[in-house]
Amino acid sequence: MKSGSLLALLLGISITLGLAARVHAYAPLGHEIVGAIADERLANAPTAAKVRALIGGLTLEKVAVLADTIKGWDKKGVDNPKSFRVASPKIDRQLRDFWRANQPTHDMHSAMPSHHWFHYTDVPVVPARNYGDGSAGRNQWDIVHMIPYCVEVLRGRKPEQNERKITKPVALILLAHYVADIHQPLHVGAQYFDAQGRIADPDKDQSALADEGGNTFTLELSDEPPRTRGIRKKKFHAFWDYDAVNALFPQLPIKVRKREIQAQITPLKKQLVRELATHEPENWRMSANIDVTNYAEAWANEILPIAREAHERLQFTNVHPQREEDRAVAAGEVDEKPEPDHISYRVWAANIVREELHKAGWRLADLLQKIL
Repeated sequence: MKSGSLLALLLGISITLGLAARVHAYAPLGHEIVGAIADERLANAPTAAKVRALIGGLTLEKVAVLADTIKGWDKKGVDNPKSFRVASPKIDRQLRDFWRANQPTHDMHSAMPSHHWFHYTDVPVVPARNYGDGSAGRNQWDIVHMIPYCVEVLRGRKPEQNERKITKPVALILLAHYVADIHQPLHVGAQYFDAQGRIADPDKDQSALADEGGNTFTLELSDEPPRTRGIRKKKFHAFWDYDAVNALFPQLPIKVRKREIQAQITPLKKQLVRELATHEPENWRMSANIDVTNYAEAWANEILPIAREAHERLQFTNVHPQREEDRAVAAGEVDEKPEPDHISYRVWAANIVREELHKAGWRLADLLQKIL
């Protein structure tokens, strides 16, 4: 199951001696960037007023992180007296109802889906196929299905009194998050392996095990600084959620005190958002003959080749079955391959992330204009 999202994108604060933190931080950063781009695109438009009315005057930048924030309720549940609040009482109450209707589970046969499943799909990157060309890694509660579910709630074509407890405000909050997630390559594509650690096609080999979007593999890059005591290898998925987004801000120092991170990152984020919001990204528009309920599948198909390359640029080693709670997964290590283009994996990934965040922000604004 995906650990976070892009584009959740970014918590990973490594503390050194309790004082300094590497700038691998800010799980919300990628989502905030997408939401902020959409805010700027919608500024002074009638849609912006409708957005504010639905989410109690909050911005898309602020609510874009809430679908990940509520994962913090998983351990003790929302009825614990000490459970934290995430927004205004009205929004908080609706999100708690949503959590109760979609509590976390690994049981794929459960009548109640986990809200974690809604953030991703695990389409095999080998062989090269589109979302609709197979069944492995897809299900009715994955991100390709949940984006149109939220769209239909906001259009009024699906009642707010639905089994998933997705009201219009919750649908908007989820869309602000999921549109970013589906533009994160490892939230769409996954690699599968057989018992011998060889790449396998799960549509032909039902015993093939997934890397769960890179969550079960550790990553070592050629430009990785030496790890100090207590600093572990990062997860492949976490690299895309955290480091690849942070790489958009190379002007930040390698180490910065925790209390100084926000002050340093905020003006840089604002500058990046303004640049991305005022310059149109390439190839972001959807064909006029595609209904908005089919956007998610088109976006998934678009990013699958990138997810495939994100795996192909790496060497998978020590691949073995591993038990994770109540399920078996493929686990191991990934190392950077030398590439003919001499572009490091980190630089390549950062370029991809910039393009995808850019498109996601414009697409979120466009989608909301069409359905609200």
